[in-house]
Amino acid sequence: MTLPFKSLAALAFVAAIAGASPAAAKNVVEVAASAKTFNTLIAAAKAAGLADDLATASPITVFAPTDAAFARLPKGTVDSLLKPENRDKLRAILTYHVLPAKVLAKDVPHRPAFVKTLNPSDTVRVVRRGGEVHVDRARVVKANIQADNGVIHVINRVLMPGK
Repeated sequence: MTLPFKSLAALAFVAAIAGASPAAAKNVVEVAASAKTFNTLIAAAKAAGLADDLATASPITVFAPTDAAFARLPKGTVDSLLKPENRDKLRAILTYHVLPAKVLAKDVPHRPAFVKTLNPSDTVRVVRRGGEVHVDRARVVKANIQADNGVIHVINRVLMPGK
């Protein structure tokens, strides 16, 4: 089942930022870069030519693997993906981490659902169990990091399309 997320989350978002200064707003790329734990993700987004798209797309949800999650990939994987000849593969992997809607953790259903990603050929499996959100085989370790164009959920693994 593909679950279209409606924007009840928009109301929560407005409530969450009430009183916040517009000058303090940052897009998902700026928020991720300021965290200093997504250096590999930011470098990959730049190498794939996606950083500007992610900075301006709205609303989006990014399942963001940390540097530690990238480090758990087999040796040489990241270096290989960052090569210009692997740009299409890298784009496919990164767009698999992005939903074309803002989805807060509380909006994730308790039953598994397959949600469309920005990777046009894949959906990602999401489910909320016991207060934790899972996306494919990854676990959200920090949820609902707000950005002016969406939300970031920190995950403990790199998602691979088609698995």
